[in-house]
Amino acid sequence: MSDTPSSQLPLLELAGIRKRYNIGLPNEAEVLHGIDLRVGRGEFVALIGPSGSGKSTLLNIVGLLERATEGSLRLLGQEMGGLDDAGLTQCRRASLGFVFQFHHLLPAFTALENVTLPALMREGRVSTAQRERARSLLAAVGLDKAMDKRPGELSGGMQQRVAIARALVLSPPLVLADEPTGNLDRASSDEVFVLLRRMHADLGTTFVVVTHDPRLAARCDRLVELVDGHIDRDEAIVAASVEV
Repeated sequence: MSDTPSSQLPLLELAGIRKRYNIGLPNEAEVLHGIDLRVGRGEFVALIGPSGSGKSTLLNIVGLLERATEGSLRLLGQEMGGLDDAGLTQCRRASLGFVFQFHHLLPAFTALENVTLPALMREGRVSTAQRERARSLLAAVGLDKAMDKRPGELSGGMQQRVAIARALVLSPPLVLADEPTGNLDRASSDEVFVLLRRMHADLGTTFVVVTHDPRLAARCDRLVELVDGHIDRDEAIVAASVEV
């Protein structure tokens, strides 16, 4: 067993990750070819690459939504490969937040109720402290006067802000964002991205953001480019800025 303090271990560590579909069939295909990747605590990482490069598949594996065919995935120092589905679900709810291109808010729920949903799903109830944290996060994303509104009463950018607050409500160490601005116009896209950077700065949460927008990728701290199922580039970005 390693004597390295847990605070010094990579938050996320992938080693030799491969993913194949239709195994044993004539149309078997491998889409990830031995991915090695480490993400430290507090990083803000852009994951880029052309369509079909394997970005979404990799994010699904990191998000414990799909299993790798081969390789090791360690999250917070714990190996995920040996866990059953219930164990993966528990780790996902305890350690990960998600922001998607489409916000996936429940239309019958208010903004506040949507933000508290992860607590309800994980624990079967929403505590007073969790509800107050949800209110605080909605205020932080500029929606303090829209907490009781339903998604249909909010603009697309406002709905995505609710989704960001929802991803952060349980204080996950890692947030995975899959094209979080891809369904927004340029102005709203910039606003949402600046908000993600501010949440990162204020909370110290680690972010891995899939984006097709080179303007946004250039304002992250680190760029990981996936091409044909391989990491083609992994480099720090100098002078990344939270400003538009």
